[in-house]
Amino acid sequence: MIRYMFGRLFMAVLVALLVTAFLGLLIHLLPGDPVRLLLGSRASPEAVAAARSNLFLDEPVHVQVWEFVRNALQGDLGRDLVTNQPVANRIASAFPHTVVLALAGLAIAVAGGLVMGVYSAMHPNSWVDNLTRIISISFMTMPSYVAGLFLILIFAVNLKWFPSTGAGEFADPIGYLQHLILPATSLGLLWVGYLSRIVRTSMLEALNKNYVYAARAMGVSEPIVGYKYSLRNAIIPTVAVLGVGLGNLLGGAIFVELIFARPGMGSLIVQAIEVRNYPIVRGGVLVIAVTFVLANLLADLSYRALDPRMRAGKKAAA
Repeated sequence: MIRYMFGRLFMAVLVALLVTAFLGLLIHLLPGDPVRLLLGSRASPEAVAAARSNLFLDEPVHVQVWEFVRNALQGDLGRDLVTNQPVANRIASAFPHTVVLALAGLAIAVAGGLVMGVYSAMHPNSWVDNLTRIISISFMTMPSYVAGLFLILIFAVNLKWFPSTGAGEFADPIGYLQHLILPATSLGLLWVGYLSRIVRTSMLEALNKNYVYAARAMGVSEPIVGYKYSLRNAIIPTVAVLGVGLGNLLGGAIFVELIFARPGMGSLIVQAIEVRNYPIVRGGVLVIAVTFVLANLLADLSYRALDPRMRAGKKAAA
């Protein structure tokens, strides 16, 4: 387990470094002079020189990449070309809103997916199973921005249960939660359908194991067989996809934040792209990429720790 953990940690660090190096080259992949595109043709020579120095554009390309990677490792992502604030400060003010939104969407996806998947597997081929199958596939085919528009029309415009825009303040938890429900639901619906299908398949496989037949033969009640013995093993494959799910939700949060006019990494990056504010774009993408890598690393290690067959297989191979 320790060897596997160090191997996965090494791969995660390597991927993060490659992503950082690629982002260091990002400014050269776009056509035109990035400083002139940002400042305009009427910018003074002093302003152009300061912007070039800020982005290390006067240095060779390999030096630019090295400086970006070295500074990023020290937590220095440069300065905002518009406000001259440190990029790390801009990201620190936006990132918590995106993390809360993604985790809330993941919690809704896990709760909804588990309930639908378990109930569907416990009643296979019934009308409830067929109904949950239709709902799951409908959720899986609906983009988060489409779900968000429907939720705004129904629950914000017509019923007026929840606010349609904004994020509230952390100092007002109830108000923040009211602003969070609709965006998190629209973000998590797709994964409700996806997880429910995974849980249903895993549960059906677990319910056909010999230990389940033995438990039923001994008179163990059906809810205990399903929830205590089968779900414990059936939920392990679900853990493996949660890391990918969190990364997917972080990416999907960009569209949801725009639709609901929420502050966050999505809004920050899109606004930076509109004015070609490269340090903000590079820093924002880097933070999301590193978070995605860490989420996948945590999911892999959790899967390894939870599944006894993985540990037993490793010992047998040794």
